[in-house]
Parts: sequence; structure tokens; C-alpha cells
Amino acid sequence: MKGKKAVGVDVKKSSPSSSSSASSIIANVVKKEDPDMKVKTTSSEAFLLKIAILLVIYLTAFLIRLFSVARYESIIHEFDPWFNFRSTKYITEEGFLNFMNWFDDRSWYPLGRHVGGTIYPGLMATAAYVHYIMNALHLTIDIRNVCVLTGPFFASNTTLVAYFFSRDVHDEATGLVAAALIAIVPGYISRSVAGSYDNEAVAIFALLLTFYLFVKAVQTGSMLFSASAALAYFYMVAAWGGYIYITNLIPLYTLVMIIFGRYSHRLYIAYSVTYILGTLMSMQVSIVEFKPVRTPEHMAAMGVFCLLQAFGFLKYVHSKLSDADFKQFRKLVFFAALAAGVLFSIASGYAFAWTGRLYSLINVTHARDFIPIIASVAEHQPSVWDSLFFDMHFMLFMVPAGVYYCFKPLSDGSIFLVLYGVSSLYFSSAMVRLVLVTSPGVCLLSAIAVSYLIRKYFAMMKREGTYADLTLIVVSGMTLMLFFYSSHSAYVASEVYSSPSIVLQARGHGGSKIIFDDFREAYRWLSQNTHDDDVVMSWWDYGYQITGMGNRTVIADGNTRNNTHIARIGRMMSLPEEKSYPLMRELDVDYVLVIFGGMVGYSGDDINKFLWMVRISGGLYPDEIKESEYLTPNGQYRIDSAAPKNMLNSLMYKLCYYKFGEATTEYGKPTGWDRVRGVEIGNKKIDLKYLEEAYTTQHWLVRIYRVKEPRSIV
Repeated sequence: MKGKKAVGVDVKKSSPSSSSSASSIIANVVKKEDPDMKVKTTSSEAFLLKIAILLVIYLTAFLIRLFSVARYESIIHEFDPWFNFRSTKYITEEGFLNFMNWFDDRSWYPLGRHVGGTIYPGLMATAAYVHYIMNALHLTIDIRNVCVLTGPFFASNTTLVAYFFSRDVHDEATGLVAAALIAIVPGYISRSVAGSYDNEAVAIFALLLTFYLFVKAVQTGSMLFSASAALAYFYMVAAWGGYIYITNLIPLYTLVMIIFGRYSHRLYIAYSVTYILGTLMSMQVSIVEFKPVRTPEHMAAMGVFCLLQAFGFLKYVHSKLSDADFKQFRKLVFFAALAAGVLFSIASGYAFAWTGRLYSLINVTHARDFIPIIASVAEHQPSVWDSLFFDMHFMLFMVPAGVYYCFKPLSDGSIFLVLYGVSSLYFSSAMVRLVLVTSPGVCLLSAIAVSYLIRKYFAMMKREGTYADLTLIVVSGMTLMLFFYSSHSAYVASEVYSSPSIVLQARGHGGSKIIFDDFREAYRWLSQNTHDDDVVMSWWDYGYQITGMGNRTVIADGNTRNNTHIARIGRMMSLPEEKSYPLMRELDVDYVLVIFGGMVGYSGDDINKFLWMVRISGGLYPDEIKESEYLTPNGQYRIDSAAPKNMLNSLMYKLCYYKFGEATTEYGKPTGWDRVRGVEIGNKKIDLKYLEEAYTTQHWLVRIYRVKEPRSIV
């Protein structure tokens, strides 16, 4: 790519193998801003300096994600990671082919689950392969530790991709800034801390690598880079369902390039090779199969591919016809292609067969109004400004400046960065989970603005002039922002995102730490005190943990693939005990597990989730379950004496508050005082006839009840 010039700053492109270009870190950064300054730095010294900086960034990205291991232990976090960990263990013990044919009878009882056809296996296969390689090298390591450290390892690798990406789009210094910013950005740390063994741990690396290789292919017209981009795309497809974003962003970029007259043979080669190879390889993933040619979310990629072929064909025809004849021919081809595309979309139904999650990205109220199972997931909620600032800090305000400098001058790579940053910001505002996808784009755009401003005003500080005070203010302000950003990221990594959900921590009155290990206590009790074939019913959130740690069969695991089965659980939890009992017997339920936080003040308990159980089950059983019957006449959700009869008699209410009316939780408060809701419960005299208490953990966080046999019911 040719050299650039942006506001008086020469930005000379370099190939990845060129060490002499590393002098731009110092010489091009300072000397070109002030030709009078003499910088005596050799190419080898600049190269070593660059390597040292990258090494520090790489280690920082890894180490900042180890707070959870240092403060707790090497443990898997959250819910989904437990299924991923269990699956990875299966691969290491039984092999990948057996894993793809694995039928898991511990999940979705009595239906079971064909694991190989219902998951994205990239994460598990990666960890299993790393484990195999390390043991082959006689570096003995437990598979759990490999899984725990997968997130930090790939986060460190992502910093290198960010460096090369920004360097190729802008310059060397910007690449270093981008790597430093992405190493500690909270939005990425949230899903890549040690123990957060989820698909996104490797998916963000694959996403950024795909973008980098594709842009590199556009810049060079190389089939090798195009094929490499397709391979990275295949890895992304195998790792995470968020690959749909790549599937649509690359076609959007290609379309924009055509519209703005930047079509070239390099673009044609890059997109055609990437699309063909990427589509063929993605169809080898079992959960994807023929979706690239059948589902509407893939139609944009196919449409742009066809458009690109037509555009290339028109270019060829134009060389053979006169201008007047070509204009007529072009109109004919355009309208014929448009009509064919519309008719095909309508006839096949692809134009309207969007999934619920995709509708939710376009209309944030869609899930709330029509698909409560999606709306019940916290990470599917729309983002609020404070959460965006919390996860991206000052970079949120640097994005506009980064977009501005992308146009000075405009290049193929900078166009892609603008589209990536702007589109991902929109989608992250529609769904909080997608802040993870936005974070790398925000870092890349912010790096352009930060590197330019620092270089510009540092150079101006060396000169005497009218703007000396302004220059000092700008440099000081940027320095303070970077300092606060680093401090904020360290705090977030240490205190917010490193706490595993299965081990909770609180502060006592004297400031001492209190550890709540009730979850593992309960699952350990299940594994040691119940029969191997016993069936446990709980809300679907906890299914993965019960099978992963308790090794017991569950009615629903942590996947939302079967809305009907989840609705049946919600129905049983919402009905009175006597009506729920025959339904539990139909599903061979032996134990019921509920999460209750009223004793210690844990707000993520089942009482706070209960209204979603009512909504989800009410969608399938509207004659039995009506949300209005669980709310007060003025629409309030209450658990005190003002709560409606259906609420007080529901199975969930009884199982959570059984014997709680006798407990004292706070000094000066009556017995039965719920510390989460801040009220006295409305029903203190709860008797159970069809279930009996089997086990309650130390802090009452997990309560397990045994379903009685009919002969033992009095």
C-alpha cells in the first residue's frame, strides 16, 4: 500500500517483515513532526524497542486476567463454561469423532441432547488440542487448567493481531497504541478472564484475525491472504454463533467499496476467494450445515457475491461495447437481477424467516413483547450508557475523532475500520452482550485518534509559539485519560470481572472478606448423596453446573434450544404444590433445586427470576398461567403480605421461603425479613406435603428438596 499523509504527518506503510520501518516509532513519530530535532536511533534499536513494547503488552494482557486465579483458585466460572469444560473433558477422553456423535443423556431429560450437532465445537477442540500438544511435549498439565487459561492466552494473541491490523491500516505507532488499548479494555476482559471458558474466549481473536487478513487481501490482491481469511472465518464459525456479524460486515464493506467507486481486481479476488472457501468450510460445522445457502442472515453475503460477479462481467462487456450500448445493457442487467433477487427471496421465504435474536437487534422491544425466553437473559438486554462507558471508558468519546482521522486520507483499510466501529456500536447498544464485539473496533479507532494527538502535540511542545499553553493542556489531558483508563481497567479486572459466579464474596462489618461457597457445597452434596440416575429439576440457568459439578441428570441445561421444555419447568414452579406434583412425576423428577438469596442479600436468586418463569410458561399454557394473577391489582411484583394468592401459593415461593419465617436475618427486623427485597415475607407458615427438604447450604443460597414417592405422602 502506498504511503499516506495525514495532517502534516507522513505515515509510511511497511510490510510485516520489514524491520527498518520500525524507526517510525521514534523517528517518524517525532522527527517528522519537528524536522529540526535530531533523533539518533538506529533501525535495530527501534526494532528491539518495538519488540520490547509488544512483549510488555502481551504479558500485561495475560497477567491482568489472572486475578481470579490469584484471589480464588483455578476454577471454571459462570454457567455455560461448565458445559464447555465437560465437553472438553469428553474430547480428551473419548476423541473428537466420538464427541461429535455424543448423545448426552444427562441433559434435557427425557429427550437427551445430540451434542455434536447442537454446539460450536471450536473452543473445545482448541483446548483439547493444546492439552494434547503440551502432554506430547511432556509438559503435564490438567485439562482444567488449560481451559482456565484459554481466555487469557487468546486475549494476548489478540493484541498482536490488533497491532498488525492497525499498523497496516495506519502506521506502526498506531499499532502499538491499539495493542495496548485492547490488552486491558474492560469490555473484552469481561469474557476472557481466567476461568471464563466460553466461546467468546477464542471467538474475538478469530473475528479480528479474519478482519485483518481480509483487509490485507484487499490491499494486496493476494489469494494467499484471501484463503487465510477464509480459514480464519472457518475457525470463527466453529467457535461462536456471532460469526453472522462477519458474514454480513464483509459483504457490506464490499458493497460500499463498489458504490463509492473503489472497485478493483484486488477487491474481486479478496471477496470471491474468501466467500467461496469460507462458505464451503463453514458448512462442515455440524450446527451450521446448509445455513449459508438457506437462511436469510447469509443472503447478503451471497447477494454481494453475485453482484460482484455481475460487476466484473459488466466491466468486461464495457470494454467490448460503445458507451451508449453499454448504458442500455447495464440497465437491462440491473433490473433483471433486481427482479430475480426479489422474486427468489419472496418465493423461498428467506427474506422474512429471521430468527428472534436477529429481530431483537433491529427492534430491541421484539424479544420483550414476543420472545420472553430471549428477553429473560440479562446479556440480551439493551445496553445503557453507563454500562458502555464502564466497558470502554474514555475510548467511547475518542471514536468520533478516530473516524475523522480515518478520512485523512481515506484508504481501503480505514473504510473497513469505520464500518466495523460504527456498526458494532449500534449492535452493542441493542444487546449488551455485543459490547464484546464492539470493544476491539473501538480500540482500533481510538488508537488512531490517540496516537495522532499525542504525536502532534508532543512535537508542538518542542516549539515556542502561541499555542504552548493549549498544547500542554492537551498533552496533560491525554496523559490523565490514559492513566485513568489503566486504573479503571485494573480495578475492573480485579474486582468486577474476576469473581466466579459459583464463589461469591462480600465484606463483613469490620471490612473482612466473607466467602460464600454454597454452590459447590450443594453440587457436592448432590454428587455424594443421590443416586446416579436421579433427575434434578431447576430453572434452566443452573443445568450446566448441575451436570458439570453434580454429575446428575437435569430437565433443562443452560441452553435455550427447547422453549417448550423450559416452559414446562416454569409451569411447575408457578403452580401450587399439589398441581405441580403430578407434572413432576410425569418427568421422573427426584429432586428440585432452587436458588434463594433472601438470607444473605444475593439478588440473582430465583425469586427475582420468577416473573420470567411465569411469562415463559404463560406463553405456552395461557389457560393455567396468567402473569396478571401473580401481580398486585396495580401491577406490582410483591412477596410480602400484599402479594396475590397465586404468588404466595406457588411452588417456587414455598421452596424458597420454607422455614424462612422463623429465621432472623437483620438486627431490629422481624423474622422472615428478605434482605434482597427489603420486606417481611407474606407467608411465614409454609407446609410441604409432596416434597421434603433434603439439604440447605450454609448460607441458604441453594436449597434442595426431595420429591416424595406416592406411598410416602400422608
